[in-house]
Amino acid sequence: MLRPCVLLLCLLAAAVVSACEPPRSTAPEVVVGRDEPPLPLQPGSLKFAVIGDSGRWSTEQRQTAAQLAAQRERFPFGLVLMLGDNNYGDGSSESYKPRFEEPFRPLIDAGVRFYAALGNHDAGAQWNYPLFNMNGHRYYTFERNTGVLPRVIGDHVRFFAVDTVNLDAEQMVWLDRQLSTSQADWKIVYQHHPLYSSGRYAFSSALLRRTLEQILIEHEVDVVFAGHEHVYERMAPQSGVMYFVSGASGSVRTGDLQALPFQAKGYDRDLSFMLVEIAGDTMYFQAINRIGETVDHGKIIRRKSSS
Repeated sequence: MLRPCVLLLCLLAAAVVSACEPPRSTAPEVVVGRDEPPLPLQPGSLKFAVIGDSGRWSTEQRQTAAQLAAQRERFPFGLVLMLGDNNYGDGSSESYKPRFEEPFRPLIDAGVRFYAALGNHDAGAQWNYPLFNMNGHRYYTFERNTGVLPRVIGDHVRFFAVDTVNLDAEQMVWLDRQLSTSQADWKIVYQHHPLYSSGRYAFSSALLRRTLEQILIEHEVDVVFAGHEHVYERMAPQSGVMYFVSGASGSVRTGDLQALPFQAKGYDRDLSFMLVEIAGDTMYFQAINRIGETVDHGKIIRRKSSS
């Protein structure tokens, strides 16, 4: 748990960063605690999963991977976003087998594609590992479409994998250009280090906001997924952007979360992952723990500016 002096520093850093944030005229509507099923399974919707810090070699990690595969039987997602620390091994080709290939074998064999972002514990040239679909790049972008006739009347969903381990000037120029030129209906950024966190890295998260937050607001990013903290957390919308932390797919830090002002929901009692469905202007989300319990769910209705 954070000591009171550290917690005070986190709050002060957040206040300084917030004072520099540019305004944004639109904000998503977030609806939680609904009675209907968390994921509507609409025809033509985009369905995906989110896992973070999943590269542990443990019984609990394998149970979580098995639960993810079991959930796919009712929610047929086709891709998985990986939020870094995907392989806590030495980076050798052999290290991927026990930490990724074996626990996620049912999904790999079913044709599910994994798209990785880099974490601080990811050794070696992980961007060259074919099953992570990074195609030789530390950071990259790809697009998926929704709708029964996606290329005619569907929505475009563009994903941006950011390397927060080495957030150099070249990458910042790339990210600014990619976000500014994208005409996607949904812009989703995923990365390892969070911009908002109520866990042990709350202070460093506040500092990262000074680098990244303005560009996300300016280019109207809708959602940011991050890991690093071994917990689940959903923030209240921050300047029009929704932030999630889903870093407990390999291990959990029980009792790590604090009650910081921007936190809307937190869970740190077991391993977890997320399921997400996008249909039109709505993103449905469900956080599920290692034994299949729903720990959070709701929907985000995006509000785009008219400019």
